[in-house]
Amino acid sequence: MHLPELASVGPFFALRTDDDELGGPGPGGYLPLGEEVVRLRVETVGRRLGTEDGRVAASVAFQGIAGRVLSVALGAAVLVGRVPDLAGGGLRWNPLLTAPDDLWLPDAPLLPPGADVVGGIVGSVIEGCLVPLHDLVRAAVPVSSRVLWGNAGSSVGGALRVLHGWCGERGRDEEGARALGYARELLEHPLLAGTGGLSVTAGGPAFVRTTCCLYYRVPSGGGMCGDCVLRHPPRAAGRGPSPH
Repeated sequence: MHLPELASVGPFFALRTDDDELGGPGPGGYLPLGEEVVRLRVETVGRRLGTEDGRVAASVAFQGIAGRVLSVALGAAVLVGRVPDLAGGGLRWNPLLTAPDDLWLPDAPLLPPGADVVGGIVGSVIEGCLVPLHDLVRAAVPVSSRVLWGNAGSSVGGALRVLHGWCGERGRDEEGARALGYARELLEHPLLAGTGGLSVTAGGPAFVRTTCCLYYRVPSGGGMCGDCVLRHPPRAAGRGPSPH
């Protein structure tokens, strides 16, 4: 894979693939996604945000990892034409680090080549990574399932916006159009359908979600995200605002 080019899109698109674990196993190293590391990540996010509201921390933690794996997969699909195998057991995660150093996939195994790259993202990321992550997060904190899947839809929109802009700045219009098409297909998946509305304006793709990630509840004044339903009239998102 042309990972240097993928990483140049932005830190959320970067993926470590070397064979140096940089810290070894344990709380400070890279581990498979599991109950304990998810709990540690939620606690870490809560401390960084300065909030004791577990739902806020859990929501933001889920959105962070969803944004990472979806950005990596969408970027690879568009720029390389292949999707890394993020659900094959090789992916490791360090819950104490942030992008671009939090994910590690030694040797970057790829899914078998085929025409259905969106299907590869669905199987490897949405169903292979995010469904288990969703269950682990909800086991740690009773946060709304609808909020979590809204975060995943928002992550698709965010990854598309950055990737489409990167392609446009380099005159790579065909790849920008491909990114838009793939994102539209992903947002039709049953778990993401209805999480928001995707439109294209003169400034590029724009996504408005139908739920809120709860970031506005951060005590230090997190404010509202640019795609939040609370920032837009209900008709812009297709349904009334619901922070729950």
